[in-house]
Amino acid sequence: MSFVLIDRPRPQIALVTLNRPDRMNAMAFDVMIPLREALEQVSADNDVRVVVLTGAGHGFCSGADLQGAGRVPNITGLTTTTVARRSMDLLNDVMLTLRRMHQPVIAAVNGAAIGGGFCLSVGADIRIAGEDAYFRAAGINNGLTSTELGMSFLLPRAIGSARAFEIMLSGRDVDAVEAERIGLVSRTVPTAKLLDTCYDLAERIIGFSRVGTELTKRMLWSGLEASSFESHMQQEGLAQLYVRLTTDNFDEAIRARRDRRPPHYEH
Repeated sequence: MSFVLIDRPRPQIALVTLNRPDRMNAMAFDVMIPLREALEQVSADNDVRVVVLTGAGHGFCSGADLQGAGRVPNITGLTTTTVARRSMDLLNDVMLTLRRMHQPVIAAVNGAAIGGGFCLSVGADIRIAGEDAYFRAAGINNGLTSTELGMSFLLPRAIGSARAFEIMLSGRDVDAVEAERIGLVSRTVPTAKLLDTCYDLAERIIGFSRVGTELTKRMLWSGLEASSFESHMQQEGLAQLYVRLTTDNFDEAIRARRDRRPPHYEH
């Protein structure tokens, strides 16, 4: 049984599903390593323009697998200290792979997003929640920290530092209604309509140019990491000029608007 599935629900859309519902799609290594490989495979597929990430059953991802973490590969002869470092690197690689994907990634949060699952959702470019979704930075509840997989970087940038501090230090649940109110998700929809809502959004994105959407994603993430407003504006300007001067996209958009038809972008 594969713990990660790749489907094509609509043209140019890939659905990547964590498929271990009996364990709420927990982050065992036999789930996370195939997830990283699946994301890399989809990213390299030029027929895919948008990726939707979700979990099977009633949960998105419940974080650490309390029944068994699975086997960490290539650790023969290593000490516990080194195995721990290698293990964290494997999980970090999943987050970095999400960031590096060519396509925008929409997290369809269909239920519990706990601990590392919360991190996974925040690592996506867009989040849409089903009405049964909830989020919990669970590490603090387990005698650890809530800071893992980039959460202390990503969450304050998504919802502001005051809310991030409170959520990460309290370990409380954030339900779907609150998640929408504070901007953790773009919107909350009935769970039965969650995937179709994500696919509809994906189709809107697909209607724009490939280079435009890819560079917009890259510039948005770059902006979150920028230390200088002026230098980031320079990057934005170069990206805009690159598309304007090396493609016919802008002229095609004007022609299509004049002709009252959808644009056809070649780039």
